[in-house]
Amino acid sequence: MMKLHNFISLFTGLAIAFGITAIAEQPSYAGNTTFYCEKNNGIPTTFARTEDGIKLGIIRWVSNYGASQQWTPEKRCYEVSRRFQVNYDRGTLKFITTGYIRGVPVICASNQPNASCTDDTLLFSLKPGTNPNGTLRRLLDRRALATGNAINESSQQIYVNFEKYLKDTKTRFNR
Repeated sequence: MMKLHNFISLFTGLAIAFGITAIAEQPSYAGNTTFYCEKNNGIPTTFARTEDGIKLGIIRWVSNYGASQQWTPEKRCYEVSRRFQVNYDRGTLKFITTGYIRGVPVICASNQPNASCTDDTLLFSLKPGTNPNGTLRRLLDRRALATGNAINESSQQIYVNFEKYLKDTKTRFNR
């Protein structure tokens, strides 16, 4: 009987230890927004699901740019959705901005205005010769940008407060 009691105590202790480890290793989502790719009317789309369960379409992947390098719209959708999540989890998706990395126009995440795009904050690259500011304006709903989310706009770079963009989009969605 004593062996059974010791076994149960050991098993319970291990279960608690593994449970604590599993909980400690869960990513911390500030606000619990998740990003994922899903087809919407047959078009791969990057979505955000907010902490209150609202599903918001962020980017519809209709361009075949990069298809020659095996970057189909669906593959781009999955990869960019993953990058949104990684940057969100790291706290670097407070703003979305434009820039250039190695001469290629890009859209990237930033944790503050006036930060430069880096490989770590890259969300996705654009076709050479593309105007990244124009692309960012087209990607994000103009009504949300009109509410004051474009906090800094110049001929060289814009910054969109992405946290406010999500909040304003949710507000419009719930009307």
